[in-house]
Amino acid sequence: MRAGLGWRPEIGAAILAHADQIDVVEVLAEEFAKATAKERRALRTLASCLPVVIHATSLGMASTEPVDAARLDAVARVIGWLEPESWSEHLAFVRAGGIEIGHLVAPPRNDETLEGLMRNVDTARHVIGSLPLLENVATLIDPPFSDYDEAPWLDAVLRATGTDLLLDLHNLYANAANFGFDARAVVASLDRRRIGAIHLAGGHRIEGNRILDDHQHAVPSEVFELLAMIDTSGITVIIERDGNYPPFAELLMEVEHARSAALSGAALHG
Repeated sequence: MRAGLGWRPEIGAAILAHADQIDVVEVLAEEFAKATAKERRALRTLASCLPVVIHATSLGMASTEPVDAARLDAVARVIGWLEPESWSEHLAFVRAGGIEIGHLVAPPRNDETLEGLMRNVDTARHVIGSLPLLENVATLIDPPFSDYDEAPWLDAVLRATGTDLLLDLHNLYANAANFGFDARAVVASLDRRRIGAIHLAGGHRIEGNRILDDHQHAVPSEVFELLAMIDTSGITVIIERDGNYPPFAELLMEVEHARSAALSGAALHG
């Protein structure tokens, strides 16, 4: 397995200075959709030093509405000049009725959403040339009009689209806490062969004792425990941090903790 970090400008210099302790970096596609020639050269230099994967956030493919062609083309351009190992998007929608919502929203887990997702994934595959990994998302509201629970929904998505899963363990942990299901049971039910990558992050408790996935706190011990359940052989594990950055040594400790938990999972299944 490999353990790494999401690339953010605030910690970019530290990532480069500690590249020997980081196996892979994840770049947000939309941040570089209008990259200058200088920025493109810098990212290609990064990719020559460390493996790079792309993560998109604006396509909103889990929707009955068609994926926005301009945004898809922008992501395709970034993938074209950076040539990452893989790319990913979310099982979410970000617009409806022509209105930009401004954040990732968990869709109704039903067959209508599934049909729209299939069409959008197929469109993305034709434009970009490869399938994305699809990431489970966190939500504070259980989507109305849902016919699937979390685990059957993920299984239905992977079967219908032919994609593999970007398993966000903090999103799963937060949803389990917010809606009263067992995250460990969901992890145990997943087909290991369909897990293409793993995200780890942190959040905090808000009103009603719900967990908000904000990417601004340390990865909780419960999430590392979920990671230790999984055979992570050959899997990339990325720690996401989007603000409230601690001393970089703490992020490196989280990367090392991820390695240790992942090795425990591999040994458990080996």
